[in-house]
Amino acid sequence: MLATRPSADARALLALRRSAGKQFLTEPGPSPEALDELLTIAARVPDHRKLNPWRFIVFEGDARVEFGKAIAKIHGSNLPDAESQDVIHAAGLPLRAPVMVAVISSPDHTHKTPVWEQELSAGAVCHNLLLAANASGWAGVWLTEWLAFDKQVDAVLGLKEGERVAGYIYLGTATMASLERPRADMSEKVTRWTAPA
Repeated sequence: MLATRPSADARALLALRRSAGKQFLTEPGPSPEALDELLTIAARVPDHRKLNPWRFIVFEGDARVEFGKAIAKIHGSNLPDAESQDVIHAAGLPLRAPVMVAVISSPDHTHKTPVWEQELSAGAVCHNLLLAANASGWAGVWLTEWLAFDKQVDAVLGLKEGERVAGYIYLGTATMASLERPRADMSEKVTRWTAPA
């Protein structure tokens, strides 16, 4: 493995990285085989002490419909005054794209590696999955929304104690180009440390 692999194409992809709009994803999406390759790439992230403190739950085909029904039922029970359109909207969340991947932060709370570092590794997996998808010709977006923070949804997903959703990654084909958004003024974000006088 080379220590560096200079690539103008990779630099250009990183410099222009942009999530797709959640309403602008459609068929086709990556095949199961293509998705397996993307997930393998996504897992190549910084991971202190090689703990692999994350895992994936994949939603394809009818699994998206069934998960949508489950979360719609939960959403309706959480909001007794919810209108039917709110419940219908909840049922449609997994159908935004042909493929949805839940990235699960799965830290070892008993390990000496700080949980924060392990959770950052799960975040890196989410970003790496978006990069791998984009480099492979797929559009994607990383979302959380209420279903990433609901204990009943956690139970439907089969999460274990101490696990939580790092993000839902939606993958498919973009129906329009992603619009640029305002970016941070780097002069306000970067300082160079100097020793105190």
